[in-house]
Amino acid sequence: MRNAVVSRTIIAVLCLLPTMACAVESFPLNRVRLLEGPFQHAQDLNLAHLLQYDVDRLLAPFLKEARREPKGESFPNWAGLDGHVGGHYLSAMAIYVAATGDAEAKRRMDYMLDELAACQAKHGNGYVGGVQDGTRIWSEIARGRIRASGFGLNGGWVPWYNLHKTFAGLYDAWRYGGSEQARRMLIALCDWCGELVSGLSDEQMQSMLASEHGGMNEVLADVYKITGDTKYLELARRFSHRVLLDPMSRRQDTLDNMHANTQVPKAVGFQRIAEHGGDKSFADAAEFFWQTVVENRTLAFGGNSRREHFPGAQAAMEMVEEREGPETCNTYNMLKLTEGLHRMNPQARYADYYERALYNHILSTQHPEHGGYVYFTPARPRHYRVYSAPNAAMWCCVGSGMENHGKYGAFIYSHQDDSLYVNLFIASELDWREKGVRVRQETSFPNESGTALTVLTDAPVRFALKIRHPEWVPAGRLTLTLGSRTWTAQSEPSSYVEIDRDWRNGDRLEIALPMHTTTEPMPGLPDYIALLHGPILLAARTGTEDLQGLIAGEGRMDHVAHGTLLGLDEAPMLVSEVDAVSDKIKPVEGPSLQFRASDLIRPETCRDLVLEPFYRIHDARYMMYWRRTTPEAFAAVQAATRAREAEAMRLDQRTLDRVIPGEQQPEVEHNFQSEGAEAGVFRGASWRHARAPGWFRYELRVADDTPLELGVRYWGNERGGRTLDILIDGKKLATEDTSGKWDRDEFVDVSYPIPSEWISGRQFITVTFKPHPGSHAGGIFDLRILVAQ
Repeated sequence: MRNAVVSRTIIAVLCLLPTMACAVESFPLNRVRLLEGPFQHAQDLNLAHLLQYDVDRLLAPFLKEARREPKGESFPNWAGLDGHVGGHYLSAMAIYVAATGDAEAKRRMDYMLDELAACQAKHGNGYVGGVQDGTRIWSEIARGRIRASGFGLNGGWVPWYNLHKTFAGLYDAWRYGGSEQARRMLIALCDWCGELVSGLSDEQMQSMLASEHGGMNEVLADVYKITGDTKYLELARRFSHRVLLDPMSRRQDTLDNMHANTQVPKAVGFQRIAEHGGDKSFADAAEFFWQTVVENRTLAFGGNSRREHFPGAQAAMEMVEEREGPETCNTYNMLKLTEGLHRMNPQARYADYYERALYNHILSTQHPEHGGYVYFTPARPRHYRVYSAPNAAMWCCVGSGMENHGKYGAFIYSHQDDSLYVNLFIASELDWREKGVRVRQETSFPNESGTALTVLTDAPVRFALKIRHPEWVPAGRLTLTLGSRTWTAQSEPSSYVEIDRDWRNGDRLEIALPMHTTTEPMPGLPDYIALLHGPILLAARTGTEDLQGLIAGEGRMDHVAHGTLLGLDEAPMLVSEVDAVSDKIKPVEGPSLQFRASDLIRPETCRDLVLEPFYRIHDARYMMYWRRTTPEAFAAVQAATRAREAEAMRLDQRTLDRVIPGEQQPEVEHNFQSEGAEAGVFRGASWRHARAPGWFRYELRVADDTPLELGVRYWGNERGGRTLDILIDGKKLATEDTSGKWDRDEFVDVSYPIPSEWISGRQFITVTFKPHPGSHAGGIFDLRILVAQ
């Protein structure tokens, strides 16, 4: 009988390949079925959750814009951007048609397509969308009248971003759901888009793209791929924002303080244009964007950003301090970018990141019982996350969350000619029908440190099986067993091991993937570390006190965990010599993937905290990052932190409402309006000002039974022409001249008492900053409604 590993078997490590040197294909989602495990549970729970949504309410914005009678009421949450969720929901239904073959998902997908087709016919020009006041907005744009800011375009809330979800929903209904109707509708919508911008110059296009526009270049490039018509590829290039494309293609990192999820979809589009059109500068931009985000700006669980923005090095501490941590949408889009780059250049480092982000961020953002979605995942020690409820929250991360948990089978496997890549270790079964092969992967990873692949085929078939050697398995530790033979792969971490042989029915390859506990510093903040076991982030539950808004309601800012911030000085720390941390983390006898670090954690009251996978922690405060110090320095570090935290905690407890001027989402949430206003970044902090005769204003929440103050942060060393009036509902609260007033290089906080009669019976007030003639109003770095001391 021939040895199970024949003499012609090749065991090798794939070399790193130049960009676009090869093309690896993803398997259609309907070729992969998940088997029992955490991902199958999340997939099935998500479908049950999705079926609670009222489809007619999701469609209402589209019917209203087409002047058809809505069959349901629009959702009040995130009104003005409500059409975007309908597009995501269409994508989600199509994904479930492919991932599970669910009949109700198919019925809902078809129903939505029929309703949207009727809307498209009513418009009569190929357009279909749920953008409020879209007829006026698109008409103005077509005439070259463009008024764009980061969050608005011609008076609309990011209309291209909103409409992109309709483009994507139609594309997904064709790609995943096999709907020819969706394909026709999509092409008609793309033709409408091309005609709309046909008269715009390149300068006008770039001006328009200053407003967040989602992945318009991505979907247009994909339509080129399915039609072969180069006009769509050229349109995709026109929708590519040079502000990001040009520096990224030159390998220049310009991302500090940019709105994170505005940029990631642009980079996804760069990758698609490179993949389908062979554009090297676009490929370079996509790859460098991925590299700098993953290597320099990504936390241990795979997410990035704070308050929706990429922090600069000066603001690294804000990742620990802020209650608004990485946004789920960012990672949703980073996984798209990662999968696309892997198709162009199948390096294991892409799969390493994908695995880290999938387990620790995406899987963790679904509540394991009721299925709600998470917007922000705070990295702040002892904070928590809040979850959406069906038919209530309509956040962007609800839309992307609808899709996330149906696509777990998308990247487990990929193929290239006669090679099969095993990228992820997830229980699943692949139907590689072109080869007449099924591959069944059986594993309870990460509860067990290995996986097994069984080949099912009617006749022997030759192909190369390429197994990822993960970055977290040391060289010389990946072992393979086939039949009676076991051997150690001669491979390095973050590579692929290749086994090229004739495979027979029932051949079973067992792969040992030993996991070890390691530490990883926070980017830009090495004193804070995360603990990982293999690729799995370990965290600790620390309490359930004041989980305010755990299930979010209809409030505009309910996606933020508003419960009390607990002081960093009282948070557990890891106290040890630097090189001794990992060795002191010990498994708990019995339960899988539970550990203790009793010899490390201080204070004593916290030493028995249990470390477990972060994706299992819900409805609780947690520790994801830990301050690390030595025994000698512990007391001094705790004292210094306590002094700094005391004032920060008092300010947070007094804050009733807050705006970060110059940052997109906080300004949108507070109904920002302006004339002649500008924004920028100084010392790692965003600011806004207006030159005379301009102005800017916000709407802030108040309480009429409480003495209140308006808190404003300025830079303490302004010079020349900085006199401004602060108005509340048009009445002057104060005149301030910041030029030379404080004469010190630091930020200065000033509080202005608000007359009680100005807020009596009010829930909101409008605060306006208006410069005196020849002056600037600002810069304003922070704005708060404070309970008076």
